[in-house]
Amino acid sequence: MTITLQDIRAAAAALDGNIVATPCLHSRTLAAIASAQIYVKFENHQFTASFKERGALNKLLSLSPDQRTRGVIAASAGNHAQGVAYHARRLGIPAVIVMPRYTPGVKVVHTQAHGAEVILYGEVFDDAKAHAVELAERRGLTMVHPYDDEKVIAGQGTIALEMLAAHPDIEVLVVPVGGGGMISGIAVAAKGINPDIRVVGVQTQRFPSMYCALKGLAPGFGTTTIADGIAVKEPGVLTLPIVRDLVDGILLVDEGDIEQAIVLLLEIEKTVAEGAGAAGLAAVLANRESFRGKRVGLVLCGGNIDPLMLADIIERGMVRTGRLTRLTVELRDLPGALAKVTACLAEMNANIEEIYHQRAFTHVPVRTAEVDFVLETRDHEHVQQVIEALGRAGFSAQLHND
Repeated sequence: MTITLQDIRAAAAALDGNIVATPCLHSRTLAAIASAQIYVKFENHQFTASFKERGALNKLLSLSPDQRTRGVIAASAGNHAQGVAYHARRLGIPAVIVMPRYTPGVKVVHTQAHGAEVILYGEVFDDAKAHAVELAERRGLTMVHPYDDEKVIAGQGTIALEMLAAHPDIEVLVVPVGGGGMISGIAVAAKGINPDIRVVGVQTQRFPSMYCALKGLAPGFGTTTIADGIAVKEPGVLTLPIVRDLVDGILLVDEGDIEQAIVLLLEIEKTVAEGAGAAGLAAVLANRESFRGKRVGLVLCGGNIDPLMLADIIERGMVRTGRLTRLTVELRDLPGALAKVTACLAEMNANIEEIYHQRAFTHVPVRTAEVDFVLETRDHEHVQQVIEALGRAGFSAQLHND
């Protein structure tokens, strides 16, 4: 094995005072929901809101004076970019960052704000990575790889040192996986401290590269995922053997699981998680029986999410939990009919968010109308109570929350 616990302890010493020793806190509410003791490592509290600072800085600190003068280059979907750009500026090292064209705008803007030259190239991370390799050779720059580098892996492993120092009785670590840098470092550190601890990775169903590599399957990929930070098509050359040797399994989660986890973290922990950051919680909630009664450490690895995407996720989350509901009500197209419906809704404490009165584009009989209501409701039970109340008042209501 190329990385040892001693390497990770050395990285921790190098990083001390230069990054945030982020909190790792027990969540009583998430524990009750998951039927497991949940400890959340808030890496979104780093200055650039991501764990990537750890590996990036550890690599930058290892460069020779000549390499620092020439500058560095990195390919990233956003978080590694910000970590490299921020710490390169602190150390006076020129930095070039290649990012996929559809990287969330908030990540592009923040990377530029740290003083790096940003180049948008390709549809996905792997396109950007190939272009960065070409530019590194052409310009004589040192590549700071987001995961396939010993110094980077060692830096990411410091997360486990902090988690187990704070909560040495953690039994399972659940870690998002893209190229495998973070889970490799965490697995080396965690297993070095406690050989009995389990380390479980999480990928999305749309980008299951590590999962398929471990099982010898040919992966198929989606075009996009909410967890863009772990949307990597090929595991690292260094990371794959480490994961194969030390990681106890990889779980896959779908987009809806991640959306639900983002909303829960926002609502319960009052913290913003990007898709990759919420993947660990999504995996635990989707596989409750596997974690029931365990002491589980989750790495909330980043919080860089586009505000407009977050708004959409919150709204969809409200629909999923029955707090935002769309009903179609059929009524006679006569004066006072709509007033009776709204009076019934008011009596049931359902607040009207939107209303759309449809007469022409419908299959109901003439002199009959369909009215779409978007309602604020308490939960799914309240929605059923509203539908039943409308029925008693003589109105047929159809639910459209799917």
